[in-house]
Amino acid sequence: MAKKQAPAKKAAKRDSYVAKAPIRRLMKAEGADLVAAEALDKLIDFLEKAAADATKEAIKLTKAAKRKRITAADIRNATR
Repeated sequence: MAKKQAPAKKAAKRDSYVAKAPIRRLMKAEGADLVAAEALDKLIDFLEKAAADATKEAIKLTKAAKRKRITAADIRNATR
C-alpha cells in the first residue's frame, strides 16, 4: 500500500522582512478601511527597497567617517 504524502507546501514567493499585519494596521490607522493584498505587497516591496537603499547609503557614510557602527545621524543623512 502506498504511503500517504504530506500536502505540498506553497513555494514562498520571496523572503520578506516586513510583516503584513503591522503595515495593514498602519494603513487602517491612516484611513484605509479595505486594503487589497496586492496593494499591501507593493507597499512592502517599496518599503523594503527604500530601507535597503538607505542602509547602503548609510554604510558609505559610516565608512567615510572611519566608523563601524551606523548611527541615527547616518540614516538621517542617507535619507535626505
